[in-house]
Amino acid sequence: MVPPQEALPGRSTRPFTVPDRHAVLGTPLEGPWPEGTEVISLAMGCFWGAERVFWQLPGVVTTAVGYQGGYTENPTYEEVCTGRTGHAETVLVAYDPGAVSTETVLRTFWESHDPTQGYRQGNDVGTQYRSAVYWTTAEQEQVARATRDAYAARLAAAGYGDVTTELRPAADAGPFWYAEEYHQQYLHKVPNGYCGLGGTGVSCPVGLAT
Repeated sequence: MVPPQEALPGRSTRPFTVPDRHAVLGTPLEGPWPEGTEVISLAMGCFWGAERVFWQLPGVVTTAVGYQGGYTENPTYEEVCTGRTGHAETVLVAYDPGAVSTETVLRTFWESHDPTQGYRQGNDVGTQYRSAVYWTTAEQEQVARATRDAYAARLAAAGYGDVTTELRPAADAGPFWYAEEYHQQYLHKVPNGYCGLGGTGVSCPVGLAT
């Protein structure tokens, strides 16, 4: 991971525009969203395939791709790809907890990638491809830690190594910087585009938070 003092400086304003609406769901990409909507940020490798997993999940209000967990303000994709911003490619998931549980969101996260690979995901190598959960509520933290521990046991039994997923509050991870327009809902715009997701085939136990 790049040290903060060596990170790219960034800029004070966003260097590009972000679309107002989700290309699939038709909902606001940056809000406002219906009262009661909760937000969690999830990193699991290349964000193109990761975002599609969550916009297909019933109960999700909107999704967006961006950069979080690093140091550079208003970064560009090219800057993040250098590994010198400290950010992870991240999916913002805004969801209705009355329609889809936090546990279901986190189970989908764990099962959709390999959280034991450290600074990589499949063929995508670099700190920007790390696995991470950045929560915004105490309940999300509880579920993230419970599902992590339960899934780690399942993975170990299947012969996998330690879970390397970064867990921390979104407030500590820093702002979610929205990515450029062409990245948003990329696999809807380019159906045959690259998707680097590859799960382990190990199921995550349910009923953990309670």
